[in-house]
Amino acid sequence: MTDTLETGRKLVEQLNPGMEEALQQRYGHLVPGMAQSIVDYAYGQQYARPGLPLRDRYIATIAALTALGGQTAPQLAVNIAGGRKAGLSREEIAEVIWQMSLYGGFPAAINALNTALTVFEQEEASDAP
Repeated sequence: MTDTLETGRKLVEQLNPGMEEALQQRYGHLVPGMAQSIVDYAYGQQYARPGLPLRDRYIATIAALTALGGQTAPQLAVNIAGGRKAGLSREEIAEVIWQMSLYGGFPAAINALNTALTVFEQEEASDAP
C-alpha cells in the first residue's frame, strides 16, 4: 500500500465515511481498482497536498462541479457534505455556488443550490433526535 493511499483512506473516512467501500461495491466488478485509485489520487495526492487549506480545496471543487452543470449533482452532494466537515458554512457554500452563475449559468447554479438544500436537509435529519 502506498503512503498516499493510506493518507487518502484516512481523509476519506474523516470526510466521506464508507466512500471507498461504496465505490468498490458499485463499480469494482466493472473497473477493478477504481475505488482505490480515486482514494489514492483524489484524496491522498490532491486533497491532502500542502499549500492550500482543505476548506479552500472544497470551495474550488464545489465551484467547478457547479459550473460543470446538473450532471455532477451526485459528486457535488458528496463534496458539499465534505466541505461542511472541512469547515464551510452553508452561507459560504451558497455564495460559492451563486458566484458560479456567472460562469456556468443560472440553470447550473440553481441546480447546485437544489443539491445543497438536499445536503443541508440530510444534515438536519441526521441531527434530529
